[in-house]
Amino acid sequence: MDAYDKGSNARPAPDEPAAAVPVPDSSPPEGHETSDGHETADGHGTPDSPEPPDSQGSPGGHKPSSEAPARIPQQHGDQQPYDGRQYRDTALAGPPLPPPAGIAALSLPYQIAAALALAVVAVAACVHVGMVFLHVAPSNTVSKQHGQAIDEWIYPEFEQNWKLFAPNPLQQNIAVQVRADVRAADGEIRTTRWYDLSALDGAAIDGNLLPSHTQQNELRRAWDFFVATHDNANRPNGLRGSLSEEYLRRIVVLRLDREQAGGRGAVVQQVQVRSRTSNVPPPKWSQEQVSDKPIVRVLPWWPVSEADRAAGTRPAESTGTEASAR
Repeated sequence: MDAYDKGSNARPAPDEPAAAVPVPDSSPPEGHETSDGHETADGHGTPDSPEPPDSQGSPGGHKPSSEAPARIPQQHGDQQPYDGRQYRDTALAGPPLPPPAGIAALSLPYQIAAALALAVVAVAACVHVGMVFLHVAPSNTVSKQHGQAIDEWIYPEFEQNWKLFAPNPLQQNIAVQVRADVRAADGEIRTTRWYDLSALDGAAIDGNLLPSHTQQNELRRAWDFFVATHDNANRPNGLRGSLSEEYLRRIVVLRLDREQAGGRGAVVQQVQVRSRTSNVPPPKWSQEQVSDKPIVRVLPWWPVSEADRAAGTRPAESTGTEASAR
């Protein structure tokens, strides 16, 4: 016991008068706690005396410590704090996983079928890329040994033309022209003038921001196909030569019908095609010398069959009707 004890036996400090009346004990009975849960040294709770807040706003002049342990909120009922274990209950484990999508959502037989289909497509794509590469690549051992198989795969659907990127690009103007023997409406056979089909395509392309693929390439590619499959005497080299001849003939019959060659109602009996090739003149600053004389290649007359007329000009029944009327 020292001078600062508040009990009845406390000694007075020096120069301090003794207390005349003892301070009555206002502590609650034994076994009772104060409102804030503190107890006195003898088991009786006493309320803490309020202390004025300091300048920082904390009571008792103490500053809040950053190292104070975090206060754990009380658990209600029998619920225990989470101890890090995984719960099997889906309500506690989180939202359910989304259902599988794509091939994974299919049954096993359908997954196998889809995998086989994807494998076939991948193999076909690899084969096609390889065939095109061997076709456009310089001559090598593989292309020499399997040249026929490569050509059968490429022609005629996947033919590649790389003349634009060749060391010597094409420097010629090739005009494809055609004339025909037609049976007029009065039954007379007449020979039409030469129609410059390449010039007609050029006029349709000139000034057109979006020219069609037919106007740009159909006639030109058909003529290139014919020249590549025929010799200088215009004899076909195998089956592809006959195919190129039939293809070119149907194109020119279609174009003659579009131009109404021989007058309205005239029927084409046979056609003749020729080409006129002239060199592109070099620029003025170039010292290159080229011939300015055009080269003309005239093909023999080709008879036009009913199949050519039906495919190129009008249905077969209309052709038969016109023939019976004449």
